[in-house]
This record gives sequence, structure tokens and C-alpha cells, in this order.
Amino acid sequence: MMTLSFTAQILLGLLVLLALLFGWRWWTAARVGQGRARGKGSGERVMPSPLRVAIGFVTNFFDTLGIGSFAPTTALFRLLRVVPDELIPGTLNVGHVLPTLLQALIFIAVIDVDPLTLVTMLAAATAGAWLGAGIVTRLPKRAIRVGMGIALLAASLLFLLANLQLFPAGGAASGLRGAALAFAVAVNFILGAFMTLGIGLYAPCLILVSMLGMNPIAAFPIMMGSCGFLMPVAGSRFAASGRYDLRAALGLLMGGVPAVLLAAFIVKQLPLFWLRWLVVVVTIYAGILMLRGAFGARMQVPRGDVEPL
Repeated sequence: MMTLSFTAQILLGLLVLLALLFGWRWWTAARVGQGRARGKGSGERVMPSPLRVAIGFVTNFFDTLGIGSFAPTTALFRLLRVVPDELIPGTLNVGHVLPTLLQALIFIAVIDVDPLTLVTMLAAATAGAWLGAGIVTRLPKRAIRVGMGIALLAASLLFLLANLQLFPAGGAASGLRGAALAFAVAVNFILGAFMTLGIGLYAPCLILVSMLGMNPIAAFPIMMGSCGFLMPVAGSRFAASGRYDLRAALGLLMGGVPAVLLAAFIVKQLPLFWLRWLVVVVTIYAGILMLRGAFGARMQVPRGDVEPL
């Protein structure tokens, strides 16, 4: 029988509390009409379409394997024209919250990491997300497009480095101390803020942990725990602001929870090489389109239920 450390028990309890609090705040905000649920007039049903649920399933399935969900979800939203550009950051930060919390619960429970390293890095990412969400929810459309375009290209570079096996090999340590810990905390704070611009934390956190000599497997509870704590904070602020697409966010939730359970408990090995290359191509394409829109290039009129921006 697995025995959890006292720190792990506290963190798991806090994550459950955050899940309940976020669910209540999201439901309360949605009741009063916050969050864009549709592309046309009021009174429509807000249940997500099968396409939105499928996006949630696919992106959270591979997110649980460490690929990350923000860049692939953004790329799919852009390519399939499901969500307007200015609503993508909020939709990501609201819709992926509960699947990510589930990931954090699983990996904190099964992988041991030095308590001081784990707690300080989780706290830093959460603080960064709080600051970042406060800024992003007030940004104009062009600023969001610029930020997300750069974020997507940065994410594609990280995926490219992973494909070329240029990540540091890492070490065997389960924790950090001194200047290394201070550096890791500072970087995780920045990564938490970047999450609100649509760039995922997983790949850069994996690089950070490996560069500092830790066992790369230790990155999983750190990166998923970081997102598990910061996303309810950022997601609550986006939900309160109303700058997200409710139908798409519900699709991410409804498809994401079963996907996390499937990936975490059933899938043991999966050849990810070609999938990672596909992610590189798609995220580069989406990033270029986002920057074109930001700097005045003519945008195509979205199809389906998304209104022209």
C-alpha cells in the first residue's frame, strides 16, 4: 500500500479544495452570463459540440504524457476556427483547469520530490499566474495576438529541441538547494505568468529541472503540480472577467477528464516521435497566423459559430 508523505497529503488536500472552489466560482460566473458561450444571440444552449469535446480529449490525453496542452489546443482552435483569438487565453485557462488538477493529484501521489523544492516551485508558479492573469485579461486584441504568436513559436522551438534530443540529460537528484533552488523558483514564477498568454509550462519546466541536475521524472509532479495550483487562480480571474468561450471551455473539461484517466492508468508506452513533429509544424503555422493578424495582415473570416473578429 502506498504511503503518502505529510507534504504530499497537504498538497493533495489543497488541490481538492481548489478544484471545489474553482468549480463553484466558474458555475457562479456562468450563471450570471459571464463567458462567451456562442457566436450569435443569447438564449442558445451552451453544451459543447462533439468537436469541442474531442479537442479536450486529445489535448489532455497527450498533456498527461508530458507534451503539454496549451500549444496544441491553441493550434486546433485556430486551425478549426472554434474560438476567436482574443478569447483563447481565457478558454485555455478555464477549460483545462479540472483535467490539470486531476493530473497533479495523480503525479504528486506517485512520484517523490524533495518537499522544499516542490512547495516553493508550486508557490512561485501560482503567484506568477495571479500577476499574469491580471494583466492579460486587460490586454487589447492586438497585444494578445502578439503575445500568443510569440508564445506559439517559442513552444514550437522547445518541441523541436526535444525532437532533436538537445535537452540536457539531467541527473539523479530529487531536489534543489541554495542558488539553484532560488533560480528555479524565479524561473517558475515567470513560467506561471506566461501560462496566461497561452504558452504551456511543461516543456520549459522539464528543461529547467534537467538543467539543474534533477532527475527528469521529478519534473512531472513539479510541472503538473504547478499548473494544478496556478490554473484555478488564473482560470477564476478569466471566468470572472468573462473573456473566454464557455462552450469550448466545457468541451475541454468534458473531454479532458476521461482522457487524463485513460492516459495515466492505462497507457504505458506510446511512440510520440511523429506526434511531436506534427505539433512543431502546427504550432509554427498557428503562431505565424496569429502574428499576421496582429500586424495588420488580412484575416480570413472564421467559419461556423465564431463571429468575425
